[in-house]
Amino acid sequence: MSFDQLSSMESGNGNGRRSNNGAYADDPEFSRLSQSLMNKLFHLQGNMSKLKSDIGLLGTKRDNPRLRERVHAALEESTEQFKEVGEGVKKIQSWEDVTPTQKYSQQKLSREFKAALGEFQSLQRTALEKQRASVTAAKAALDPNSPTGAEGEAVAIEGGLLQLQEQEQAHLAPQDEVDFQDALITEREEEIRQIEEGVGDLNVLFQQVAQIVSEQGEQIQTIESNAINVRDDTRGADYELRSAARYQKNARSKACCLLLVLAVIMTIVLLAVFLG
Repeated sequence: MSFDQLSSMESGNGNGRRSNNGAYADDPEFSRLSQSLMNKLFHLQGNMSKLKSDIGLLGTKRDNPRLRERVHAALEESTEQFKEVGEGVKKIQSWEDVTPTQKYSQQKLSREFKAALGEFQSLQRTALEKQRASVTAAKAALDPNSPTGAEGEAVAIEGGLLQLQEQEQAHLAPQDEVDFQDALITEREEEIRQIEEGVGDLNVLFQQVAQIVSEQGEQIQTIESNAINVRDDTRGADYELRSAARYQKNARSKACCLLLVLAVIMTIVLLAVFLG
């Protein structure tokens, strides 16, 4: 029997409704929610592909304020979307009395969500590292005691190409330039703080979903263990019943033999009395 056939034969238990042919179908609310979450995850995966490309440009010659603004906006938007999807996943995972089809949807959705979230968290960490390197290089460029020579060049290459470009292109007075760079550094530090907050929130969400899935796994193991115990008890009871049936059959056979022997003896005795 195929999985689809098994699903179509599943009896309704509050999460299903009868179709025209008498079979049970999954709860439409569950189906709508799970499909909506899968669509949102698919959309997020497409956004992450573009975000990954943009983050790869940070700290290179193609780095510019517009790129950083786009990366920051994409990180914030994706973070909020992951929070929204995560709440939906928790709701799906907590659905009671699920059918086999719904159970499969739960597992697939949880697997897809954790994979997508793990990829996004990796992008967050990469963006954070590049943002911090950029701020460090910008501060070093404004510090008169910053490293010089090869050491200074290494720091600039690591994350400060954007700041060097901005300094070369700026047509400001020295103090105005310093103020401008300070404002940029402050803005970058605020972006770093917001990204860190998003990382923390998504870590909590990831742990919550993982805990729910773990608890469901324990429940499944308990149900499976109980089913095995019931099976073993049923087999034991069947063996005992068969043994009792055989015992009763043997007892009846012995009783019939005994009655037959007694009948023969009585017949012999009666014959002896009448003929004597």
